[in-house]
Amino acid sequence: MKPETSNTSNTSFRSGEHIVLIDNRQRRYLVDLEEDGEFHSHAGVVPHNQIIGTSEATEFRTASNARFIALRPTLSDHVLKMPRGAQVIYPKDLGPILILGDVFAGARIFESGVGSGALSTALLRAGAFVTGYEIREDFAVRARSNVEMFLGTDALDRYEVKIRDAYQPFEDAEFDRALLDLPEPWQVVPHLETSMRSGGILVVYNPSIIQVQNLRQRLDQGPWVMVETVEVMHRTWHVKGNSVRPDHRMVGHTGFLTHARLVET
Repeated sequence: MKPETSNTSNTSFRSGEHIVLIDNRQRRYLVDLEEDGEFHSHAGVVPHNQIIGTSEATEFRTASNARFIALRPTLSDHVLKMPRGAQVIYPKDLGPILILGDVFAGARIFESGVGSGALSTALLRAGAFVTGYEIREDFAVRARSNVEMFLGTDALDRYEVKIRDAYQPFEDAEFDRALLDLPEPWQVVPHLETSMRSGGILVVYNPSIIQVQNLRQRLDQGPWVMVETVEVMHRTWHVKGNSVRPDHRMVGHTGFLTHARLVET
């Protein structure tokens, strides 16, 4: 079980904790610390016992003098390195989803499907209560495991995952927000019109513009206002001495984010 410490805590690393090791090339390795365990890489071995009991940002060297820095993982580290059962929503979209959905502590959120739990983790970390629908039990198990890995067991008290098909009518109601990552989200929209409170916000993630087109057509037929679709691009810059330019590679298209607000009929 994960020790009951925050991943931003200043306490020493403990056995059972999840950390990230960063090498000289800024590559990240997610590591589960355990007594007498070892981290192996092409650059050598770092015994877990050397890490346990040290403070965050401590430097470690392998026998070949390769350097690793030990840190507690950020949410971005966790999402990119955690075990996956399904494709995750990437960090560049998670931040905008939280803002577009106006997610707040105590919000009651409907989510489907939960996939590997990346979005669930972000919502729960913001203090929301999440009810997730997932048709695959293995995905549901993986999502709960990934949430517990990063947030600890207490977060599971605010996280309920049901093996349900969100395309079918459901009884759960009084949601403040709804976040969907489904192939056919327009099939869920009619159910949300009766299960969300007036003024609630819907945010939908879709990789295909055809999915967005079908969704927008359905939203136009219902009590939805302030409908907008956006796409987030992420481009880093090369900054070294007098050489300053955009990097040649960027994270372009991952998905479209459509958000809308429910009004009374």
